[in-house]
Amino acid sequence: MTFACNIDGKGRVVRLIGGLVVAATGCLGFLSWAAPAGDRVATALCVACIAVGAFMIFEARASWCVVRALGFKTRV
Repeated sequence: MTFACNIDGKGRVVRLIGGLVVAATGCLGFLSWAAPAGDRVATALCVACIAVGAFMIFEARASWCVVRALGFKTRV
């Protein structure tokens, strides 16, 4: 499956940095909050952060943005 390139270099950098921050936040949250507490809601939130971060990293790698593909204009 091929995705049409719809973001430039600046957009790729923004999505990559954002994805790394969100994924790292999810990992740190899981290790310091969700795992010790054993709470399912906390674990689900941390896993969701990791998944969203991974998707943002994928967007940066593929030069593709799902929001732009849906027809919305973004600043970056």
